[in-house]
Amino acid sequence: MNTPFSDKKTLQKDLEEKEKLLKDLEASLPAHSIRPHQIQRIEEMEEEIRQLKERLVGK
Repeated sequence: MNTPFSDKKTLQKDLEEKEKLLKDLEASLPAHSIRPHQIQRIEEMEEEIRQLKERLVGK
């Protein structure tokens, strides 16, 4: 059974994983000739992180 504490713990873990992935994505960007799909993936990850943070605050 999921308790509010375990849900929050799961959300926090997901948030940490996504923040690490975002840092990795940003670090992998080339200095020149960034492709649109690279920027789009970073923006999607930022949105996922924002949504997770909102869910954590709401819990």
